[in-house]
Amino acid sequence: MKWQQVRELFPNQFVLLSVLDYREEEDKKIITEVAPVRVIDEKDANREFFSAEPGSIVYHTSNVDCVIHLRKDPLLRVRRKV
Repeated sequence: MKWQQVRELFPNQFVLLSVLDYREEEDKKIITEVAPVRVIDEKDANREFFSAEPGSIVYHTSNVDCVIHLRKDPLLRVRRKV
């Protein structure tokens, strides 16, 4: 299902989505196909966001596009084995 269809079916709500397809542009993942799993109550959105399984996201339908901003954390250090 396209993101615009999800927005029409679930206006102004948080929705748990299974990501089916996306494309990457620079530091963004632009979600092109999703499968809605369920509507998330606003009071539970934060908890659901952080407990979403890989391949799933919680997103609000007030957003025109479904975009994940990729972050390369400059403070993250990788320990190398010597």
